[in-house]
Amino acid sequence: MNKIENSPNGVLSQPEFSSATALSTAANYIMNAAEPFTHTYRTYIRLRENGRLTLKFWHSNAVDSTWDQGAEARGSEPGGEWSIEAAYIADGGAVPDGSIVPGSQVPVTFGGERSRKVEPGGQFWSDEATVELPEGHLLAFTWTLKTAGPGKSFPYNVEGMLVSGYDAPGTLAAQESAAGFSESDKLQVLPSFLGYKKMVEKKLVLLGDSITQGVRTAKDQYTHWAARIAEGLGTQYGVWNIGSGWGRAYDVATDGPWLHKAQQGDEVLIVLGVNDLDIGQRSADELLVDLEHIISRIKEARPEAAVILSTVPPFNFADERETHWRKVNECIRTSPPAGVDRVFDMAAVLSVPAPADHRIKPEYMSDEFDPHPNGAAGKAVAEAFLAWYGGCPSGS
Repeated sequence: MNKIENSPNGVLSQPEFSSATALSTAANYIMNAAEPFTHTYRTYIRLRENGRLTLKFWHSNAVDSTWDQGAEARGSEPGGEWSIEAAYIADGGAVPDGSIVPGSQVPVTFGGERSRKVEPGGQFWSDEATVELPEGHLLAFTWTLKTAGPGKSFPYNVEGMLVSGYDAPGTLAAQESAAGFSESDKLQVLPSFLGYKKMVEKKLVLLGDSITQGVRTAKDQYTHWAARIAEGLGTQYGVWNIGSGWGRAYDVATDGPWLHKAQQGDEVLIVLGVNDLDIGQRSADELLVDLEHIISRIKEARPEAAVILSTVPPFNFADERETHWRKVNECIRTSPPAGVDRVFDMAAVLSVPAPADHRIKPEYMSDEFDPHPNGAAGKAVAEAFLAWYGGCPSGS
């Protein structure tokens, strides 16, 4: 295996590659096993374009957002030591059933090698790989990972699965059939960035929590607002969704890998605050300070980048939490933090009429108890954003 080389500016150094999917592959958890193991993960992904595609992958071996209170995984926590034993891309067919179209497997290499040692906190690129993907077919990404020892190893996303995935013990990456694979449950194990060779007019990064990630929307349907915005903008816009379940602004404000991802955009849409106010128990002032810090760091890294700040979506807050939510959104609407170029009022799209506007419209809730926005909410937000985005001059 060749030794990993850290790449602190990895994504910026590959301008000819744009995000190939509206699926978020951010990590909010970390594998923690009592014994070392070898396991294979196969995930089916709808790409933004089909046909003959040249793909390339970038990975950050670190957790992006804190899970729950941070007992299991914390934002910016480096992953452990592990290795990629083998990785392949393939035509996953039109139906994600655990198998791939025979003869379509293409190996993914790293510096010409089929295996790769991954060190704690490391960042690295794969080599280019070309695949033929017929219209309507999904990309199947399969890799076998081997942990170096017991304890924490590779970061992944543990929120509700938005796309179909399968996993199996052992080294099955090269296998075409579904034999031995089981459907994954809350186990999305993918590279941090899935890119394809595509020069675009603008690269838009979507930075947020589970609402941006699309948690609770229908599996394999891409009905969350981030995916709908990507579809509406068209493929001349690169859209990288880095929404992460349980994510909060103070995770990004640690100046870690998640912020580094956000700094890659020509334009960055920030939709954070729900978890800061909720489980984070942050005050309005603390949240606003964290947002200002994030924005300043994006501008320092890329002074020409435009920052769009969204109001904090309604999440049925009550009492003191509602008071802080109202204060934050009033500030964002009337006097946003320094560095904000435009403000998108997502809360106005999702909220019931005042004075109960701290509550999400019931028809937009995932179920009667869960205020995560559903697919209908995703449609409403995307339509409002696209109308606003195209009709509002930059800087206003």
